[in-house]
Amino acid sequence: MKRVVSVSLGSSLRDHSVQLSLLGEEVLLERIGTDGDRRKVIEEIRRLDGKVDAFGMGGLDRYLYLSDRRYTFREAELIARHATRSPIVDGSGLKNGLERHVVRSLADHPQIRLRNKSVLLVSGADRFGMATALVEIGCEVVFGDLMFGLGLPLAIRSLQGLDRAARMIAPLITKLPIRFLYPTGEKQQEIRAKYEQHYLDADVIAGDFHFIRRHLPERLTGKTVVTNTVTPADVQMLRARGVEHLVTTTPDFSGRSFGTNAIEALLVALAESDRELAPMRYVSLLNRIGFEPRIESLTDRV
Repeated sequence: MKRVVSVSLGSSLRDHSVQLSLLGEEVLLERIGTDGDRRKVIEEIRRLDGKVDAFGMGGLDRYLYLSDRRYTFREAELIARHATRSPIVDGSGLKNGLERHVVRSLADHPQIRLRNKSVLLVSGADRFGMATALVEIGCEVVFGDLMFGLGLPLAIRSLQGLDRAARMIAPLITKLPIRFLYPTGEKQQEIRAKYEQHYLDADVIAGDFHFIRRHLPERLTGKTVVTNTVTPADVQMLRARGVEHLVTTTPDFSGRSFGTNAIEALLVALAESDRELAPMRYVSLLNRIGFEPRIESLTDRV
């Protein structure tokens, strides 16, 4: 049996494991949260190195991809170097292609009808494929990178503006500890309502779930949420706040959608590779497996 482990800076309350049968292989897919403890992440990687077929890095990005450039987060790179025998990936190699494909597939989907909707994308720089595809299908997008990532009450309203802002700040933010940019550990459980009007003005709330959750209003009646990793408790919370549809770009495994880092690691393990794959190889494997995004109605509305 192959074993794939996502080691995350996130909360251990979100830990999950599932056994899958894919392409004739039995795979144990696990997620281990370390509650924001960087040393524990390194300890887990060292403990499991060579004993797992691939690692995912959760709760932080190793790379930031823009249209024609890749930036490396210093803290993530230092952590990743502790995996010397098992390959380690952060999901960024898979994310852009997968999420671009999912957005296009939702453009005229009979339930979602994403084309021409107003969208709050809480962070576009780390999801440039999603950002580009949303604009391509005619969505009016507010990019919340400066608000949700840096706490600055400044909305970005064009792909060109997002690209310019990302290129200016990427050399700086990639040198900062992840805790300054992204909720980790117990902070992932906190909700402090903020930027409410941007949530309310949008038909669709999209992007990283921890950013979405961080400033979630009490009511999101009739909204669609397009995101990545959610637990059953997260789904119940969205239902209680009136969200109509939930889409996760990764599939539902036993009531849980794993992050793209875990899915990328899963594909690397199935390919028996010692490193990340070429983008088209991911697409080929996803097509062979038959992966589909999770689309769930959270209300009784027809």
